[in-house]
Amino acid sequence: MMKRKITFSMTILLAVTICAAARDAQRNRQAQNRQQPQRQQAIQPTQPDEKYGEHEKQAFDLYLIDSDKPTPLFIWIHGGGFRGGDKRGVNAEMIRRFHGHGVSFASMNYRLSDVGPYPMQMLDSARGLQTIRYRAKQYNIDPKRIACGGGSAGAGISMWLLYHDDLADSKSDDPIARQSTRITCAVSIAGQTSYDPRVIQKLFNTDKVHEALVTLYRMKDDKDLNRPEVTKLFEDASIINHATADDPPLYMYYSQANEPLPENPTGQQHIHHPKFGSFLKEKTDKLGLEVVLKHREDYDSGDRNNPRIVRDQVDWVLKHFGIEPKKTD
Repeated sequence: MMKRKITFSMTILLAVTICAAARDAQRNRQAQNRQQPQRQQAIQPTQPDEKYGEHEKQAFDLYLIDSDKPTPLFIWIHGGGFRGGDKRGVNAEMIRRFHGHGVSFASMNYRLSDVGPYPMQMLDSARGLQTIRYRAKQYNIDPKRIACGGGSAGAGISMWLLYHDDLADSKSDDPIARQSTRITCAVSIAGQTSYDPRVIQKLFNTDKVHEALVTLYRMKDDKDLNRPEVTKLFEDASIINHATADDPPLYMYYSQANEPLPENPTGQQHIHHPKFGSFLKEKTDKLGLEVVLKHREDYDSGDRNNPRIVRDQVDWVLKHFGIEPKKTD
């Protein structure tokens, strides 16, 4: 049977066009956000733009609560295909529910793929997590109860941190680098459990490569699918390759309908498909890991910001923090 050849010239041209459009759209949104900050976000951070590196994107916002003892912390990591998004795009209802149960909240930025390829995005988020742990007393945070979550690319980063080996370097002269990157649990919303184009093509029976991955890996042509230095990145970026029997719990939710895709689907059609969740859960079930997989069909609404959906995600995290969720808001 003849294999279909990937039309990389078209894919890369599309990637360049979309990247330019995405950057323009992002600049416009940022300009609007600066002009109308109150309309963008109802809840303002108590400590905005806390830096964990020299680049402007290496920062996080904190939404701390007053407490006479250290509080657990949930870190939100934004999505945007590793090419866009911002820490200000947080769900106010999620913050309110966490705050109502004595949990502080953070929202993380990281350098995007226009600055550098994988693994920059994952390592930035890990460094942000380590910085928070290092400053735990300053922020009144319990360093042993920190969870992460996000949508799309942010979901992927959260799962990568959950399943990846601890990046702490005990021999480092840098006290932040000595901090652990292990977390209590993670929430993934529409996350890809593999970032390996070869695996994705097989999973969805397609010859398409999503343009975000072309940019993330700096792919130039179809030869990159078999070039060792590039395929090594594919494999290291893929969450499913890091799952082991000692890993913490994971909650996954997919708002895209759990339905078959058309023949040879595009990246836009398969990028958030719940098949990614089933693909990972098949492995984690064999490992004996706790993984909750929810679909839009489990709810009356597919809106990822639906209050009931957000409540279920928050309450699941609370239980793993050892906090009993309130039955009513």
